[in-house]
Parts: sequence; structure tokens; C-alpha cells
Amino acid sequence: MLDLFLLSCVLAFIGAGFRKPFIFVLAYTYIDIVSPQKVSWGILSHIPVSLIAFLCAFGAWFVADDKSGTRFSLRQFLLLLLLVYCGLTTQTADFPLEAGEKWAWVWKALLFALFLPLTLRTRLRIEALTLIMVLSVGVIVIGGGIKTLTGGGGYGELRLLVDNNTGLYESSIISAVAIAVIPLALWASRFGTIFPPEWRVTAFAWALCFACALMPIGTGARTGLVCVAVLAVLVLRTAKRRVLIVSLMAAGALVSIPLLPADFVARMSTINNHQSDQSASTRVAVWRWTLEFVENRPFGGGFDAYRQNRIEYNTVEAKSAGDNNTALEYKPVVDQARAYHSSYFEMLGEQGYPGLVIWLALHLLGVWQMEVLRRRYRKETSEEFRWVSPLAEALQQAQIIYLVGSTFVGIAFQPFCYMLVGLQCGLWGYIKRVTTATPEPFLKKSAAQPAAVPRRTVAG
Repeated sequence: MLDLFLLSCVLAFIGAGFRKPFIFVLAYTYIDIVSPQKVSWGILSHIPVSLIAFLCAFGAWFVADDKSGTRFSLRQFLLLLLLVYCGLTTQTADFPLEAGEKWAWVWKALLFALFLPLTLRTRLRIEALTLIMVLSVGVIVIGGGIKTLTGGGGYGELRLLVDNNTGLYESSIISAVAIAVIPLALWASRFGTIFPPEWRVTAFAWALCFACALMPIGTGARTGLVCVAVLAVLVLRTAKRRVLIVSLMAAGALVSIPLLPADFVARMSTINNHQSDQSASTRVAVWRWTLEFVENRPFGGGFDAYRQNRIEYNTVEAKSAGDNNTALEYKPVVDQARAYHSSYFEMLGEQGYPGLVIWLALHLLGVWQMEVLRRRYRKETSEEFRWVSPLAEALQQAQIIYLVGSTFVGIAFQPFCYMLVGLQCGLWGYIKRVTTATPEPFLKKSAAQPAAVPRRTVAG
């Protein structure tokens, strides 16, 4: 039944695209995030639905979409530059076969992010993409949240839709992405027009946010806890009632700490002392190896260059020696072919300094652009633009959470994160296009005299 249900959903999604071509973009977004072909064990698992939706999205835009006023932004140029550069390093990679396997999905993530802004020509399309991204992540985390509440979580034990530790189904990745989705879910519940704000929409949004917040607990991923702390700081940055919010956060922490699983608390305690944990010690050792590696290879070693590393380090464990004395026990560990466990070192080791610079410029420019939009429209009250500042803030928060969380997990090429980039570019391009084409007096209209909003469809 599950297999038939997934097949029906995918076929209905793609079928709707023949009536409204932009839906092909939404279909690919859903398929790329949820990966129903991995969940299915029947016919859907043998159909290249991702490639079909990918080609349909590009083909429909090329044939049927309006392209007037289309602009190629600086960030799209950086995406293209990164795409070309990664293609070149793949040709000279230290591990050609493994690099080719990673390149097979990386180029699609980069190209789709480059393509997305060209399709986001209306507010409704921007909202639809945001909503599909939120709900697609929700498909994964809602079940995980329920399992966590019923005691089915734990590091390496939480089973989501599939028993597959790749992509968004990897514990550290889903814990970071789930927290990044929270600001977008709250924005959709407040400013959405597809599902207008009312108590059921609000209740679902907060329930989804609660499920997202449970992911760090359910997965036992330390990355998720760091992302929660970052989100709290970002919320306080622009909040009006900071004292009340801090009080509620403190009260929530005091109430929840005694209820947390003992293994989760023990794992989180290793954040302050990485030498006592072999996993954390491995990361530090790999980062040191990467810095040494690029001293002689400034252009990196291509995808999966970490496979050639061999690291030696000591773990330190404090043990009681009696009479209130503590003895430190050093255990030597030798390991090899360990992954980077950091997007920054992933970019540095695989793409060298040029790739790292392009990647940082791409994301830091996004943080700046969203800040520009947030400040420019934060006092806007007209129906046409009052949603812009909150969305820019939500996208900025999601990206900062990604940038911090990616310090501890290798998601430099995670497709969902590039969808965020594409959505940001789409919002930036949309605002530039409509403000250039709209007379200045229209932009200054107040909420008391809103301009008429034409009826729209997802097709734009």
C-alpha cells in the first residue's frame, strides 16, 4: 500500500505539471528532498523519477515560461563558477571513480540552484517553493518526532522513512536541516496565501516546529544542539520582547532537561571535551590532516580526497584514582580514510582554496543580501511587500544555521542547502524586477490604501 501511495503521489505531482509547468519544479524539489524512490521497494524504486522531474522542470521553463526581464545575478554566476570548477577538479581527482559518483549528484544540485531563480517570477511561486521545502522536510521529521516521543530515538538508532544513512536521512544532517526549517515554517504560517493564516495552519506549523526541535534529541546529534542554540540567538536578535522570550527559553530548558534521555545528555557533554570522545577527536585529527594536505595541494584533491588520509591521535579519559584524585588515561588511535565531518574542510580538501573562496562568497553574499531586504522592508505595511522582510529574515536565519551546523558535518554540497540559495536568489531577483518596473509612488502606498492584488496561479 505504501508503495502504491508513493507512486500515486509522484505521478499526480508530475501529471499536474503538464497543466501548470511550474509544478515540475515543485515536484523535483519534493523528490530530491524526500527521495520516495528510496522509501519504495516496488516499481517506484526502478523508475528514475528524479531525472524525469529534473528534465521536465527545465524543459517546461524553456518551452512555456515567461522569460521577460530575466536577470543573471552575481550569486548565480558564483554557482556557475563553482559548477565549472568542480567539474574540472573531478577530471583530475585523486580517486576518479569515487569522485565521479559524487559528481553525478553534485552537478544536479548546483545546476538546479542556478536554475531556480529563473522560475521564481511571482510571490506565489516563491511561497509555493518555500512551502514544498518545509513540508518535504516535514515528511521526514514528523515520523522521527513521534518515534522520539515514544522512546524510539538514540544516536544511530532513530529510523526515519528508510534505513539509509545518506543524504537528509543521516542523523547530523537532518538535525541541522530540521532546525533551519523552523523559521521558514513559521513564516509560511504567518504570511502564507496558499494556506491562509488561521488556527489550524498555526497549530500544524508549531507542531512541525516541535517535531523539528526533537530531531537533535532523537538522533543524538551534537550538531543539532549547536543549531538550536544558534536559532535561539538569532530569534533574540530581532525579537521585541526579549526578556519574555529568554524567560520562556530558560523555563523550557529547566523543565525539559530532567526529561531528556540519559544517553543524549552524556553525548552532549562531550561537546566541552572532544578528547574524551573518539568521534570528536577523529574530526579534529582529520581537520589537521586537511590543512597539511592543501599545503602541497592548494587546488585540492577532488571529490572524496579524504580517502587517502591516515591519522593518529590520542583520546583522553579521566578515571578516578581514589582519594579524590583523577588519572588521565591516554589511548592511541590510528585510523584512515575518515571523512571531513566539516563542510569547510570538505571544500578545502576537495576543491582547494579557490573552491573554498567561491563557496564562502556564495553563502556570505546571501547573508548580506537577506539583511539588505530585511532592513529595507521591515517597516513595510502594504500587502504587496510586508511579507518580504520576514521571509528574508527567515532565509537568513536558515542559512546562518546551515553555516554554523556545517562546521561539524560535511554538507557543503547538500542539495537542500542549495535550494535555500536558489530561493534567496529568487527573492532577491523578484524584488529587483518588480521595484524596477513599478513606479515609486506605488511602492509607498500604505496598508490603509492597498493596491489591488491580481488573482494568481502557481504557474505565475
